[in-house]
Amino acid sequence: MESINKLSYIQKLRTYKRDPRSLVLFLLVIVSTILTIGLLLFLIGYIMIKGIPHIKPELFQWKYNTLNVSLMPALINTVIITIISLLIAAPIGIFSAIYLVEYAKKGNKLVAIIRITAETLSGIPSIVYGLFGLLFFVTALGWGMSLLAGAFTLSIMILPLIMRTTEEALKAVPNSYREGSYGLGAGKLRTVFKIVLPSAMPGILAGVILGIGRIVGESAALIYTAGTVAEIPKGSDFLFDSTRTLSVHMYALASEGLYVNQSYATAVILLIIVVLINYLSGFISKKLSKV
Repeated sequence: MESINKLSYIQKLRTYKRDPRSLVLFLLVIVSTILTIGLLLFLIGYIMIKGIPHIKPELFQWKYNTLNVSLMPALINTVIITIISLLIAAPIGIFSAIYLVEYAKKGNKLVAIIRITAETLSGIPSIVYGLFGLLFFVTALGWGMSLLAGAFTLSIMILPLIMRTTEEALKAVPNSYREGSYGLGAGKLRTVFKIVLPSAMPGILAGVILGIGRIVGESAALIYTAGTVAEIPKGSDFLFDSTRTLSVHMYALASEGLYVNQSYATAVILLIIVVLINYLSGFISKKLSKV
C-alpha cells in the first residue's frame, strides 16, 4: 500500500506553483547535495589517481631513509600515540559524562560550566592546541618534543568529543530502564554500570572511534609537540622520543618538495584508514544496537 503522505509529481508541481519558495528551497537542497557529493568524489578520485601508481613495497620497509621514504615507522607511531591518547581521554570523558547525566543535579552551575567549557574546547583550532602543548607539555614540564607530549595534547583535543557523544548516548537510554532497575532493588551504581552503560555502549563506542579518526588525521598539533622524527621509539624511555605520525609524515614529504609522489601515496593509505575507521564506527553501532 502506498504511503498516504506520498505525493505524485503533479501534486508536487501544484504545490510549488502555489508557493514558489518551496521550489527554490528544493532546488537549493538538490544543488547543495550534488556539490557536496561531487566535491567529495573529486577529492577522493584525485588522491587515488595521484597516489595509487606510487604505492610500492619500498614504502612499507621497517626503517625510514631518503631512498625508500618508508611510511611504516609513521604508521606504527600513529597506532602507539592513538592508544596512549585513548587511555588518557576515554576514561575521563566517559566518567565525566556519567557524572553529568546520572549524578549531577539539574540546574547545577558546575554542570553548566563544564558543558560550556567542553563546547568551547571542541571549537578551538588544532594549531592552538599545538601551541598550548608546546608551551605546557614540551617547555613547562620539560618533556621536549615527544610521544608523550603529543599524546596528552591529542587527548585534550578528543576529550570534548568523547564526553559529548557519551552524554548524548546516556540521555538516549529510556528512564524506564532506570526505574525498572530501581524497582528490583538495584542501587544507583549498579543501575549505571549494569543497565545504563550497556544500553548506551553503541553511542559511546561511536564517539571513541570518531576520536580515533581525529587523532589519525591530526598534524598541526603534533608538529609542535611530537616532532617530525621518522623513527620508531625505542628503549625504556620511548615515551620521551620524538616521533612523527602518518599525517605529519605526509605533510613533511609534501613540504620538502622532493617526495611529492610518495606524499600522495601516503595520502591514499591515510584516506583508506580514515574511511575504515568511520565504517567501523557505523558497523559497531548497528551491531550493538541489535544486541
